[in-house]
Amino acid sequence: MSPTAFPAGPEHGHVTFLGAGPGDPGLLTLRAVEALTHADVLVAEHEVLDVVRTHARQGVSEVHTDADPSDPGTGAPQLRVVDGASTTPGVPAVRDAAHLVMEAARGGRRVVRAVTGDPGLDAYAAEEMLACAAAGVPFEVVPGIANAVGVPAYAGVPLRDAEGADVRFVDARTASDRCWTEVGASDGTVVVSTTLDSVAAAAGELVSAGRKPDTPMTVTIAGTTTRQRTWAATLGTVAQTLKQAKVLPSPDGGRPVIAVVGERSASARRDQLSWFESKPLFGWKVLVPRTKEQAASLSDRLRSYGAVPSEVPTIAVEPPRTPQQMERAVKGLVTGRYEWIAFTSVNAVKAVREKFEEYGLDARAFAGIKVAAVGEQTAKALIAFGVKPDLVPSGEQSAAGLLEDWPPYDPVFDPIDRVFLPRADIATETLVAGLIELGWEVDDVTAYRTVRASPPPATTREAIKGGGFDAVLFTSSSTVRNLVGIAGKPHNVTVIACIGPATAKTAEEHGLRVDVMAPEPSVLKLAEALADFGLRRRAAALEAGDPVTRPSERRPGARRRRSST
Repeated sequence: MSPTAFPAGPEHGHVTFLGAGPGDPGLLTLRAVEALTHADVLVAEHEVLDVVRTHARQGVSEVHTDADPSDPGTGAPQLRVVDGASTTPGVPAVRDAAHLVMEAARGGRRVVRAVTGDPGLDAYAAEEMLACAAAGVPFEVVPGIANAVGVPAYAGVPLRDAEGADVRFVDARTASDRCWTEVGASDGTVVVSTTLDSVAAAAGELVSAGRKPDTPMTVTIAGTTTRQRTWAATLGTVAQTLKQAKVLPSPDGGRPVIAVVGERSASARRDQLSWFESKPLFGWKVLVPRTKEQAASLSDRLRSYGAVPSEVPTIAVEPPRTPQQMERAVKGLVTGRYEWIAFTSVNAVKAVREKFEEYGLDARAFAGIKVAAVGEQTAKALIAFGVKPDLVPSGEQSAAGLLEDWPPYDPVFDPIDRVFLPRADIATETLVAGLIELGWEVDDVTAYRTVRASPPPATTREAIKGGGFDAVLFTSSSTVRNLVGIAGKPHNVTVIACIGPATAKTAEEHGLRVDVMAPEPSVLKLAEALADFGLRRRAAALEAGDPVTRPSERRPGARRRRSST
């Protein structure tokens, strides 16, 4: 029996103390994801909830922690209820963490208490575990990647090498004089957990304890996230380095950082090993004018290049004005009218599925019919419906790619020569013409209409027009027209990337400068082309000796605002 399947008692429930890692959701362990899918209640700091909630089941209650402002002395976490447990309308209940964790577990509920990094290095988590043990509440611990280990790895700062130097971990907030003396006398690597405005003080403690002022040092803030920044300095120059970088003084000086001291953090070594911050689109905020469902594979690819995708739908889907044609086609599926059905979008799958449900049908109605999907996302939508497609393009995921693999009609092997093609009202005729050329008869049916979406929130519109986005990816001419129509024209510092010549022409007609064009009509190739652009831009800056900046940092006032964050 796996620990997550531990039978919760009717009164005491079960608590999982879970390490959420240093900030990158991709660093959650498989055991952590498993525990989250079984949770009834999540308890965590607000930023940790952002990391773990995507793996929780729908309907899970969430409780986030905040420092109690009425008790600044201890700094112990308090829990602010956000699942409706407060008895006073509009006023969240604040109680100590251990009490609320156990309260949430009562009644047989499974509670996940998520903490940053690893629970074994969290003093408050240890206290909560002891409280659970004393109260007879069963619990388990799912380790996570500690901040002091994960952040240096993402910063390109190895803590050990073949020589096997000693590594010491110090929390500057609680370190004693004896601790500083011991690490100061050592020549090993020291990993210091501190805050941005306390880095210089920690460096001073090490120098006072015997470390040389010219000992290399790196400081990393927001480690493992796309907001990560790392500065290379020495113990003696770190204060000046942070001041010259205009990150101090800052109202955010209390933000946590990881500092690594020792020869392993030498800047020359980090220049070669800084794999994360040197990604071609690192930190770029990229606007993707599609829904989250449509943009899934594209957004994943952008994240792999270090970008932060932001999906803004530019079209909305509505039923066809005259549903009779769709109704006849769905009935034809059941009566054996078709040899094939071809799905060219997730929306087409959704339209057919809704019509099936309206008639009380399910995936069994596809028995004996061959099913084609234009690409991976459409295939996933079919599988979720209970239908495994017989044909998915082996090459380009488009109508042309589908035609490349589509078999010609053969009267000997194909008893029926007809294909059902449910699609949008504005779809092109490429697939229809290609299928007819291969000898098939096509029932080309409007399954749904696409209309202009509602405008995005005001903050998004301001970011689009004010240069808050580093790039915009246009995947069709309609996305250009619709985005400009509902949100305005992107700022001239924003990089404009288009999927092909027709889309680029539409962008230029709207007064946009096209910077990037995909070598072939594929959303993944479009992301790759943008990454190549970013890589060349980064290389040019480094060759010129200039700092590597994002396009949005070129707009008026951007540098000043960035220096205060």
